[in-house]
Amino acid sequence: MRRLTAMLLLVLLLCPVPSAVANTTAPTVETTWMSVLLGGRKIGHLKIDRERGQGMVTTTQTLSIMLNRTGKSIPLSNMIRSVEGNDGEPLAFASRTSMSAMDSVIDGQRQPDGSYKVTTTVGGATRESSLYWPAGALLNDGQRRAMLAASRKPGLQYQLQMFDPASQQVMDVAIEVIGNEEVKLPGGTEMLNHQRQRLHQARGDQILDLWLDDRGQARKGIISMLGRQLEMLACDETCAMAPVQDVDMFRAAMVDAPRPLTPNLRESFLRYRVRIEGSGSAQPIINTDEQRVRRLADNEWQIDIGPAYPGGQRPPQPEDLQANSWLQSDAPAVRDLAREAVGNASSDRQKIRRLRSFVSHYITQHGLDVGYASALEVVGTRQGDCTEYSVLLAAMARAEGIPARVVTGMVYADRYSNTSRVFVPHAWVQAWIDGRWQSYDAALRRFDSTHIALDSGDGDPWHFFSATDLFSSMQIEDVMPSWEFMSPAPAGAVAPPALGGSPGG
Repeated sequence: MRRLTAMLLLVLLLCPVPSAVANTTAPTVETTWMSVLLGGRKIGHLKIDRERGQGMVTTTQTLSIMLNRTGKSIPLSNMIRSVEGNDGEPLAFASRTSMSAMDSVIDGQRQPDGSYKVTTTVGGATRESSLYWPAGALLNDGQRRAMLAASRKPGLQYQLQMFDPASQQVMDVAIEVIGNEEVKLPGGTEMLNHQRQRLHQARGDQILDLWLDDRGQARKGIISMLGRQLEMLACDETCAMAPVQDVDMFRAAMVDAPRPLTPNLRESFLRYRVRIEGSGSAQPIINTDEQRVRRLADNEWQIDIGPAYPGGQRPPQPEDLQANSWLQSDAPAVRDLAREAVGNASSDRQKIRRLRSFVSHYITQHGLDVGYASALEVVGTRQGDCTEYSVLLAAMARAEGIPARVVTGMVYADRYSNTSRVFVPHAWVQAWIDGRWQSYDAALRRFDSTHIALDSGDGDPWHFFSATDLFSSMQIEDVMPSWEFMSPAPAGAVAPPALGGSPGG
């Protein structure tokens, strides 16, 4: 699965840009270029255009990167625009993300009553909604003003509410002013103000270090991604546009297995002992009806995976049945396909099994060069990898009235990309069947106990951000089937149920 979301969030946090000089009637444009590096290797560039005129400040940030997945190069890009009054008052926002054949576009315009009309286009389908601006939330120039004012107070700790146009969410960011430091950049050494941003998340904090000049412009930024240091460095256009270097992101996301997991083990109940650096007491992995997580010590966790039983996660909510921008279950093309797939099936169990089988065969071009496509786009292209299988299956399930969620996690592979015995990033679907959430994997055609769920959501790629760093910080120390850790059963006792007989597919 793609980890573009970490990059996109970084762009949003690197929002401070040059302060304009005196306001004039004719718009003025100022451009900043930055080179983007991962683990010391160049993967792309960031261009920041700031236009000021007619009482408004418009900031446009365009990120372009090239990632490599097992030999395939994937170009990814993201544009974020914010429009504000000269005093930092939000007026409009927009986002355009290229992760597949079709761009996903968000446009938010302030209305006379103070609300925002938000138009979202994904996979060729357009939806409109209303947004009431969150109190205290800031766009680009408002954030710049706050950080510039704080830069004069070393040791200050303060909070900012940063609005993310791409996800339309507010990020609660704690910031510490560390002080002025000499920083080496491609164009020479500069004296910059070091501020550390801490984004609070359920699985632990995400930390971004920024170095700002005396106009509030970010000249350098560092964040951790998949165990590597991602840097953005201000430089001239020639430096920023220099050729990129290959970085295999998929290998960095693999987690070694401590033992071979044979087919009979995969179909049994499995207990994992996992170490996740930096997790402390905050639970970094979700509970599901098939997966129960227990803390053993700081950074040490036990994960039990087996047949589904109720109580691991909350029952279906209204949004688990609703169409959205990525799961267009109300689109005629999706509804017609779902109707064709289920045929005369009468129960939800029969329907989801037929849907899973249908999707497994429907996607005929399986490949890693699709960034992230919506269900409606997959209907037309019939290509993709595990995420495309998952969004299509979830959308078709919702079209048939079955609550469904998209799960992001990892799964065991005997061999993948010239590597043996590893867990690789993966996605599948949970459906509400017989009073519990049960998993269905259209890409691999069946679910087993080597599927470790990290998060679940509504198919929006922004949900994957929360699991980004888990791959690099996770170490699976041991995997045991039930017969290795349970006391010997009395003669004639019934063994724990195997997943092979479970309804998950």
